[in-house]
Amino acid sequence: MKNSLKVERKKKKITQEQLATMVGVSRQSINAIERGKYTPSTALALKISEIFNTTVNKLFELEPVDYQH
Repeated sequence: MKNSLKVERKKKKITQEQLATMVGVSRQSINAIERGKYTPSTALALKISEIFNTTVNKLFELEPVDYQH
């Protein structure tokens, strides 16, 4: 899953630690989400999108899936 979390966080001048505290997770979780190593739960994605006053769809983007097997 692609995301623009780091870009949005930098725009608002919020550190990973600050964002983590705001949404109730560890800084490591925020770092992993930004690097695409961890996909947040729906509840966490909603909390993050509210902080940045945007939608989950604008913040997180699903990777295209190849349905041809």
